Amino acid sequence: MSLSAILTEAYNFFRNHISQLAAITFPLLLIQVMIQLWLGNEMLMQAQAETPEFGGIHAAAMMVLLLLFSILIAAVTVYLEVRSRGHDVSTAMVFKQSIQFVPPLLLAGVFSGLAILTPVMLFAAFGPFGIVGFGISFYLFSRLAYVNFMVIVERLTPLEAIKASFIFTGPITVKTIAILMLYLPLILISGTLSQMAAQVGFPLQLITDTVFAFFGLFINVALFRLYMVNRKIDAPTGDDAATDDDSHTEV
Repeated sequence: MSLSAILTEAYNFFRNHISQLAAITFPLLLIQVMIQLWLGNEMLMQAQAETPEFGGIHAAAMMVLLLLFSILIAAVTVYLEVRSRGHDVSTAMVFKQSIQFVPPLLLAGVFSGLAILTPVMLFAAFGPFGIVGFGISFYLFSRLAYVNFMVIVERLTPLEAIKASFIFTGPITVKTIAILMLYLPLILISGTLSQMAAQVGFPLQLITDTVFAFFGLFINVALFRLYMVNRKIDAPTGDDAATDDDSHTEV
């Protein structure tokens, strides 16, 4: 299936289910963005201080962010999986089914995150060669972009999910990178509007950042669609399995 078809179906799914996606994710995103803004402000203040102090509250905030992100990804992925099978599901049921996947997603996130960040950290010490590290990290990011699907849909352990994602993305690396590149204009636009909103006040900045974070979930939907088209299972896959997807039935 072409990339344009993948994005079109992802857009149709996102549009048709935007209200329930918002009900599931917006509260989590609101809390997550609030902590991020506070933590970012704290880091800026500490960087300007003569004797920076990073206490337990900052570490706790980072842990809460990681937990919230894992819950968010678990909830979104469970919802996408259930809807791709043609079933209706309530918001409460999504969270009930998601809880069991939070611990393995946390571990998978830590392991894959370390793998992705290591090249950037290593090459950063070599000045101009830092861009090489960034390129390697982005490549690894694309190869590990399906870890959460492997954990939730395929029921793999964290290490198995990382290995499976790396193998799975071999034939679709270019398409995956193309989808992930959508983050760039989103980051640029949201960053500019966030700075403008910050001049008005914290509440407006919080709402602006949360809205853009929500629309960023479209990329997760697109990745899931690409994953479902290319996964190999005993049941019908690819274009045959596409008939079971809401992106077809509800367009």
